[in-house]
Amino acid sequence: MKKMVSRNPATGEINEEFELYSGERIDQTLTRARSTFLEWKDLDISERAHHLKMAAAQLRKEKDELGRIITIEMGKPIKESVPEVEKCAWALEYFAENAEEFLAPEAVETDAMESGVSFEPKGVILSIMPWNFPFWQALRFGAPALVGGNTVILKHASSVPMCALAIEKVLLDAGLLEGVFQTLLIDGKTASELIDRDEIAAVTFTGSLNAGSKVAEAAGRNMKKAVLELGGSDPFIVLDDANVEMAAEVGVNSRFLNGGQSCIAAKRFIVTEAVADEFLRVFVESAKQLKVGDPMDPQTDIGPLVNPEQVDLIDAQVKDAVDKGAGTLLEGGRIDSPGSFYKPVVLSNVNENMRVLKEETFGPVAPIVIVKDENEAIRVAGSTDFGLGASIWTEDREHAMELEKHIESGVVSVNSMVASDPRLPFGGTKKSGIGRELYKYGLYEFMNIKSIKVY
Repeated sequence: MKKMVSRNPATGEINEEFELYSGERIDQTLTRARSTFLEWKDLDISERAHHLKMAAAQLRKEKDELGRIITIEMGKPIKESVPEVEKCAWALEYFAENAEEFLAPEAVETDAMESGVSFEPKGVILSIMPWNFPFWQALRFGAPALVGGNTVILKHASSVPMCALAIEKVLLDAGLLEGVFQTLLIDGKTASELIDRDEIAAVTFTGSLNAGSKVAEAAGRNMKKAVLELGGSDPFIVLDDANVEMAAEVGVNSRFLNGGQSCIAAKRFIVTEAVADEFLRVFVESAKQLKVGDPMDPQTDIGPLVNPEQVDLIDAQVKDAVDKGAGTLLEGGRIDSPGSFYKPVVLSNVNENMRVLKEETFGPVAPIVIVKDENEAIRVAGSTDFGLGASIWTEDREHAMELEKHIESGVVSVNSMVASDPRLPFGGTKKSGIGRELYKYGLYEFMNIKSIKVY
């Protein structure tokens, strides 16, 4: 039988191997999810909210061990892994505290005696998630889906089976009904085939554009709702009147957090020529201070990339840029040691013919584009197929609110890095995806919004 292998990217050693689930086990999982849905949806919202609060408490109780699993399985530094678990607890609590308000029936005045809108769960939601934030990706969708009364089946990335099983276990340990949240250890082809199954009501996917297109095709063929988050090439725009030192320091954090393996990391630094010299000086000096090494060391800033293939991909993107004339302000690259390590690289003189600007760069590489003025900055920012997030740096906040209207993206942050927040909707436009997660709009994605009129 085929196996799923969990491997420590810092050492290359195998953590554990798992047999892929059989067809019989898949059938049992789907049947349980559907039957449990009929029970879970009929609980009062306050009861479901209580379960989510218990799950949040369980995550906090086990955060150190869960953080360790994240680190040994996908390489995230431990000082980032534990906060990821804590953020999941926050999301569960947020939706537990706000569910009754978000899901309250709405009265609407019409010609009927009574009329309004109610919100009812769709059913079993298939969740196909990536490895880069293995707990957060699963639970930022899972928290609103569950509190709304849906049940969830998680097909996680093949590189993080330990994380996938740990999420399922922590929710069971917290007292959630068996069948409310289940993990399937299956391959991508099998996951896509599940979209055809009658038990599945809808699907959510986070990952590559190519894979997301296939999920969308399968969902469309079956007339099922799909929410897609497909990555980004986020611009980080620094204007003449910015606090340049702060922008550069935050920019380093935005680019190199999680080893640069984040859909909402700053991917393209667009800096006006008036402040370019200062920005480059502070940015490069800050990037030099980042410690690359053992992700279990609390002092480590950048651990290994998730696997050798990711190292090959990011290295090829850098070489393409250099071959086409890019300068190297910080020469990092491969490290001659066990594990999938890659030291930070900062590139100058990049242009739109280079892969580092045309493609999503998922690793510790920062391409910097110097532009004449804000008009050119906005034009360059928009010259991408993606539209997930954007960051604008200027002391004129009122002007920033005018500029953001010219940026096609799902998220805009002024004088801060882009980050997801349960209190605001998250998602993209253009080829960055369809639909939203988080806040009430993420909750509504997997609810049947029903109109009712009584005469």
